[in-house]
Amino acid sequence: MFKAIRISILLLVLIFVVLSTWLSKSRSTDWNNSLWVKIYPINADGSDATKRYIESLDVRTFQDIESFVAREAERYGVNLSRPVRMEVGTPINEQPPALGRTPGMLDVMLWSLKMRWWVGEVTDNQDDIEPDVSIFVRYHQAEGVYLLDDSVGVQKGMFGIVNAYTGRRHTGRNNVIIAHEFFHTLGASDKYDLGTGQPLVPDGLAEPDRSPLYPQRYAEIMGGRIALAIDDAVIPQNLDYARIGPLTAAEIRMSD
Repeated sequence: MFKAIRISILLLVLIFVVLSTWLSKSRSTDWNNSLWVKIYPINADGSDATKRYIESLDVRTFQDIESFVAREAERYGVNLSRPVRMEVGTPINEQPPALGRTPGMLDVMLWSLKMRWWVGEVTDNQDDIEPDVSIFVRYHQAEGVYLLDDSVGVQKGMFGIVNAYTGRRHTGRNNVIIAHEFFHTLGASDKYDLGTGQPLVPDGLAEPDRSPLYPQRYAEIMGGRIALAIDDAVIPQNLDYARIGPLTAAEIRMSD
């Protein structure tokens, strides 16, 4: 009898999690109401300089993301003046659980569960109302080369982890990466070669019908880079040089 009760409780929990995930996805991509996206800064290197930079952040730092989503949503016929509303939370003093360099499927599943627990633990004291999407931005001091650990966006749980650099000159690129991970939380897939980082043809290109094809003028947001040649691409300086391609728009239900 006890075993049957325990199994029934576990099944109910599983059904609740699945239903909650489905409802969150459905609401987040119906584009009927604004999505509340909250940025939680984290001092990744523990330096005083990074701490001072984090203290200078406000919602204007991330305004380009709002503008980008609004511009692209309008291009796809979404009748919503402000599809995304950005907010900045108070700094988080804990580092998120590490995933590891070469995780297996089980490692990823366990990490995802740990992350969902961690997200709730570190934000409960400041979120009376939970945001639709939580993005944790781990700031580091810039060292001359734009190379950091991979960022990640998770649809189940609607959260993202972004590794970023401090300094105003990096704000534009940081926002490109934040927007990329944000769209992952809505169900968008990567559209670049995981080995080379080169945008895939045609879905990873902002202008797949351009002639000649290269150089592209913009980055498809999930392609991640502006393709300058078949084997050369660069991260755009800001979201003015990014677009949402048709496949990404379909994945996040911004278009039919």
